[in-house]
This record gives sequence, C-alpha cells and structure tokens, in this order.
Amino acid sequence: MEFGALIKFYRTQRGITQAELSKGICSVPHLSKIENNSKEANEKTISLLLRRLNIDLEEMEEKEEEVNILLRSLDGKINFYLRDEIEENYQKLVQIEHLIPFSQYIYIYELYKFRYLIFKGLVDEADDQRALLYKQKKNFSQHEDYLFRYYHAIFLMWKGQYQTADDILDVLHTENNHETASGEFLYHRSLVKSSLEQSGHAIHFGKMALQTFMNQHNFIRILHTLMLLGINYTHSNIYEEAQECFHHLIRNAELLKEEKLLPQIYHNMGHLQFKMKNAKEALYFYEKSLALQPAKNQHYLVTLYAIGELHHSLNSIEKSKECFQEVNLLSKDLGAKKYRLLTNFYLLHMASPVKAFKYLESKVIPYFEEANEHTDDLTRFYKMLADYYNQKGMVIDAVTYLNKLT
Repeated sequence: MEFGALIKFYRTQRGITQAELSKGICSVPHLSKIENNSKEANEKTISLLLRRLNIDLEEMEEKEEEVNILLRSLDGKINFYLRDEIEENYQKLVQIEHLIPFSQYIYIYELYKFRYLIFKGLVDEADDQRALLYKQKKNFSQHEDYLFRYYHAIFLMWKGQYQTADDILDVLHTENNHETASGEFLYHRSLVKSSLEQSGHAIHFGKMALQTFMNQHNFIRILHTLMLLGINYTHSNIYEEAQECFHHLIRNAELLKEEKLLPQIYHNMGHLQFKMKNAKEALYFYEKSLALQPAKNQHYLVTLYAIGELHHSLNSIEKSKECFQEVNLLSKDLGAKKYRLLTNFYLLHMASPVKAFKYLESKVIPYFEEANEHTDDLTRFYKMLADYYNQKGMVIDAVTYLNKLT
C-alpha cells in the first residue's frame, strides 16, 4: 500500500493541514516527504498518522488484498468468458476504485479495465483507456508492458486492423515465450491469422489453443476455438475435419445452451455443406441459423445472402430474387456496401447478363481488390468473367482474368 499517497489524499479530502496532522507525531517537513513518497516512515509513524485520520491500517491492508483477489478473479473470468460473473466482479472493483491508486496494483487495474472495455465492445471508452495507458507505459513493469501490448493487439483486431495486431503478437511471442503459451494468446493468434486468411497458421495455433483449453476445462473457449478451426478447415478444403468440428460444436453448444453462438455454428456448417455441393443440407443449416437471428443485423444479412446465393446456384430464380431484394434493402440500412454491390450484381444478372458483367467488372471487383480481402469471392468472380469473355470469343479479356486467378 502506498501510504504516503493515501495519507495525502485523506488529509486534503478532510481539509486538514500538514501542521494539524503532524502535530505531536512528526515534523511538517517529515510528513511532506512521506506524502510525496520521498522518505520511508516507520510503521509506528504511519499508524499514528492514519489513526488521526480515522483510517484503520489493518483494514487498508485487507482492502489491498481484496483488490488483488478481485483483479486475479476478473482476469480468470475473462479468460473463461463468464459474461455475467465478469460484470459482477468488475462492479466490486468499481466500489473500491478510490483505494486502488494507493495500492501496488494501480497499473494492473487500469490494464484489466482496458481488457474489460474491449470485452464489452465499448470502443470509445477502450480507446480513451488505451491513450491513458500509453502515457503511463514508461512506468510499467515487464509483465505490465506485455499486457499493454497484448491487449492493444486485441483492440486493433476488434477495430479490423489485423495486420498490425498480427505484427504485435509475433513480436510478443518472440519476447515472451512463457506468457504467450497461454490458451488466450494462442486463440488470438489463431483468430488474427484466420482474419488475414492464413488458414494454415490459424489451424496450427488453433489446435494448440484447443489443447490448452481442454486441459483447463474452459468449455466456452473450446467452442470458440472449434469454430475457428472449423472455418479454417473449410477454407482449406479439409472437409472431414471441418465437419467433425461443427458436429462437436452443435452438440456442445446445445448442451451448454449457447444460444448466441448457435446461429453462427449453423451458418458455418451451411457454408461447409455448400462448398461440399450438398445443397439440401446447406439450405437446412442456413435456415436453422436464420430462424435464430434478429432480422435487422449484419449476421442475418450474411445468412440471407448465402441462402440467396444457394438458390441462385440451383436456378431457383424467384427464391433467389426474393432473398437478394431483401438483402439489398437491409444492406442500405446497415451500410453494408459489400452486400449492396453483390446483390445489385445478381439482381442485374437476372434481368440483363451483359449489364451485370459490366457492373461486376466496373464496381464489384474494384471494391474487393481495394479491400484486399474476400479472396474466395474474388476468385469466383474472376472465373465468372473469364468464362463470360471466353464464351463471347473475347480471348484476351478471358486470359486477363485467368491470369488473375493464378
């Protein structure tokens, strides 16, 4: 406990001068040095000063230990993704927040607060907290510096800055082999690699994270990691392993009543079945996913678009048209440019293939190329245009897009 800062805080809060507080205990200069942490005082002097301020020394030490316990508990609950317990734990810390600046845990508390705000998705508050911590980083211990950079990487991932986050995690792994062996760190390495469409690396780190979480019986994180692995196995065309991941996910998510996760699991299982050309099974899982989602959010839009694409591939024109029209309207409300462009293309294609392919070439492909992601979509569209120009006898244009494929 930083008793000098604590004494100064309560003395000024209660309107007591240094002379009044120190009278009969120590000199005013001596008290001034204690308050500014430039001189260590003996326990008896500290005890007398605190007693005059009506502060119980033993109670203060107990409060400091309570801070320590609550911080360790908060860290554990975030790692185990225990949403309700995280909030309860954090509110207990808020109740004794006024004491934390006088403890040895001031920076750890501010770092865990940053992690908590990221977990809650409070982006503006998290950004303010990041700025506050950045100003203090020169005072961090080695462990605190590691936590700041790690949490900063998670924050950057949350904001979609995956490459910068990946660079930070790579450096941390090189510098801190012990701390970076945790399940959480491995999970975030897998997540950022997945976001960068580096499926081989994502699978590698995901399998390591999964083993760690299984050893800890960290059931929610096991589900999250299985989802990552299933998605990346699908992307890598390793279908048997992907199916195994999603079957485990469906069974365990239903047992754990993870209603928020089930729509995503069903959607990704639908995508896997679509890639395996199992149209009936794909539609079954997509529709199960859609039935569990609210109608006005991004996930609903993505699943409905996938259903429209599936109907289009089966030449169910009216059904696909109905889906694409709804997605188009919703994409305007949600500001989802990608899906507005895609549905415009498909709706145009149903009316005029010539206009549709011009739109694909002039609007859709430039958007995807500039975004530098969605490689599966780009590959499919390059092939579409190559086939279209080949049928038209426009060989040079066809070869241009075939070259982009390779």
